[in-house]
Amino acid sequence: MGKLTAANLVHEIGMLPNNAIFNYVYGKTPTLVKIINIVRPQGPIVVQRIRPDKGETWKDAKNESISVPMIWRLANALAPDHPVSIERIFAGSYNTRSALEALLAHTPQFYYCYPGRLESISSRNKVKAGHKHLMWCPDNPHEPNIMVKAEVNMVISEVPNTDIVYDSLVLPDEKHSPKLDIDMKRRHSQMQVALIEIGQCLGFKTWVAQNDKGIIYKNQKLGEMEGVIGSLGKEENLIASFHEAQKAALLIDCIWFKNGRLMPAVMEVEHSTGVTSGLTRMKGLQDALPPFPTRYVIIAPDEDREKVFREASRPQFQSLNARFFPYSAVEEMYALFKRRNIKGVTEEFLDSYMEPILAQLA
Repeated sequence: MGKLTAANLVHEIGMLPNNAIFNYVYGKTPTLVKIINIVRPQGPIVVQRIRPDKGETWKDAKNESISVPMIWRLANALAPDHPVSIERIFAGSYNTRSALEALLAHTPQFYYCYPGRLESISSRNKVKAGHKHLMWCPDNPHEPNIMVKAEVNMVISEVPNTDIVYDSLVLPDEKHSPKLDIDMKRRHSQMQVALIEIGQCLGFKTWVAQNDKGIIYKNQKLGEMEGVIGSLGKEENLIASFHEAQKAALLIDCIWFKNGRLMPAVMEVEHSTGVTSGLTRMKGLQDALPPFPTRYVIIAPDEDREKVFREASRPQFQSLNARFFPYSAVEEMYALFKRRNIKGVTEEFLDSYMEPILAQLA
């Protein structure tokens, strides 16, 4: 297994004994934690915590939640035999982050460790004592229900990953539609902006849904951004000959075209609506075109992975052979292109970020 999900982490924690009390990883913080309830398959997990050195008892302990988004955030950061810092992953947010770390550290596949820390000052590098990290070691499990320290001979760079920063978006209908969830619509539009700019870096032209072209980003409408297609019928020969396909494509969130002959991906961003609506629009486009190689992709929050897989594997959608492109992967790719002037990358590069759904279910 090279990729963890929230359900995997919840399953591991669910194997811990009932009514047990677990220590925090950091010995100088004598906090104890126990599990009150686990909602399967992917959380939340309800816990209680006390500090006996401060006179706290379980009688007065409050129920606290390790949320589903929190579990997904950690799952997405984990890779085999790679130390991760809980503090850096959560950037100091989520007050139950150390409780989640403690519970996982008591499961067989997780160790705690202290890799070296690379400090760079004025072009001089120095390896210093490291901070506490958690490490997933699926091929080397330890005894259950105990914490084990892994001795590691590695150094962690403290250069942070680039944050994703979007300029403000102006949604034309936000003042006229009281039913519109502005935060969800804005997040949906941020994904479209990222896809447009990723497409530019890969040499693609991008179709944006007709009803989203008027959204303003950096004082410019999405429909007027560089590389965005104004008319499918006039600008893309690949689809211009198929009138029904043009109609089917009008409201699809993003479509990438390449060299007037290829269509690397058809993408639906599902933030606030059901996955089925996006799959249905993509199926309509597929049915209106002759057999043609492309990727049909659902882009959704990481925590919606299970829902995406369930809906996309329905018999009526299996011909799409859909792929899941989680928000975190979109933004990871977007940050990579923003940081580096990458050249010579082919469209197959996309496959390392998009998870094929039917292949995972086979």
